[in-house]
Amino acid sequence: MKVNITGRKIDISAGIRSFTEKKLLKLDKFFDDAADAQVTLSVEKERQTAELTIYYGGFVYRAEDTSEDMYASIDRAIDLIERQIRKNKTRLEKKLRDGAFTAAPEMSDTEEKEFKIVKSKKHALKPMSPEEAILQMNLLGHEFFVFHNDETDKIDIVYKRKDGNYGLIEAEA
Repeated sequence: MKVNITGRKIDISAGIRSFTEKKLLKLDKFFDDAADAQVTLSVEKERQTAELTIYYGGFVYRAEDTSEDMYASIDRAIDLIERQIRKNKTRLEKKLRDGAFTAAPEMSDTEEKEFKIVKSKKHALKPMSPEEAILQMNLLGHEFFVFHNDETDKIDIVYKRKDGNYGLIEAEA
């Protein structure tokens, strides 16, 4: 696994770097060398945040944790990723390395309110089934997910409903 550790408002010491790399070895049983791990560590007053994103096999695994101790935040973020993988074990077995599992506020007047985009992301649309899209959405911890539906060959959206179920928005021309 390739590991990239960056810091926001923090200098990454050799101790933090070696601790993070050592803890990431725990995930090697799930991924091979093609996996790419991005670790972002940030400090804001007493809040120390570890954000971990792993790209592998067309999927994105993401976890974030904040505490008063950076080492605890790193440890919990890695545990969260491992828990996500184990929770979705049967669905992910095909995607992960062989043998991995043996061991917005409401606006009252929208005409006067200026819409401001504060963050922009690019997202590669990969062909997948709605079930795979729901799995990917849950792994990312998002409320919705845009994907290329391999059954209809259209761009669709899955989303999590307030009642805990899922919805599918199918595009029509």
